[in-house]
Amino acid sequence: MPDPSNCAPQSARVFSAEEKQAIYDVIAHRRDVRNEFLPDPIEPDCLQRILAAAHAAPSVGLSQPWNFILIRDTARRAQIKAAFEKANTEAQAMFPPQKRSAYGALKLEGIEKAPLNICVTCDRSRGGDVVLGRTHNQDMDLYSTVCAVQNLWLAARAEGIGVGWVSIFDEADIRPLLRLPDHVAIVAYLCVGYVDRLFERPELAARGWASEDALADVVLEEVWGP
Repeated sequence: MPDPSNCAPQSARVFSAEEKQAIYDVIAHRRDVRNEFLPDPIEPDCLQRILAAAHAAPSVGLSQPWNFILIRDTARRAQIKAAFEKANTEAQAMFPPQKRSAYGALKLEGIEKAPLNICVTCDRSRGGDVVLGRTHNQDMDLYSTVCAVQNLWLAARAEGIGVGWVSIFDEADIRPLLRLPDHVAIVAYLCVGYVDRLFERPELAARGWASEDALADVVLEEVWGP
């Protein structure tokens, strides 16, 4: 058991102006990367730092429900790419006819171009049947895993590494390829690799697919409406 005398809070670290600016810069310059990956393999020490940052994310009840499956095998990635292409064809047909051509022109994954793929999963059994903080919202483990994804993404950007989140696939097509047990959910499928060129704005905004909302349009006081 922990020594109770060591459980008191310690003085909080104060960050310098340069350190604070650095984190805001990393956040502002994070991008969803699809086609800009360089072929160079990620250095092991760098990958370890990025994964450690992800593993340091907050989690409900300190359950740390995530796992990180590192995927380099070309044959496995080709199978995953095929699952994406099947789903992507279905997705294109869901849009209005006037948008399908623009959709088809978008590059929406870097599964084979990126030197590394990472599948971030959530073990929904981790922590047992009753987890502190998850008693009334069972999805808190999924939200915790998303926090790990964001940590990974920002740490990667600081290291000069781009990340692209692939969400267009049927999970049933991917699960057997990764031999996932039933109690483990896929939260994020990431393409990861060094980059030396990125869009100044989010790519979908730059290409005219969508526009960015102003902060003032999404901040509310106290309640949603009158």
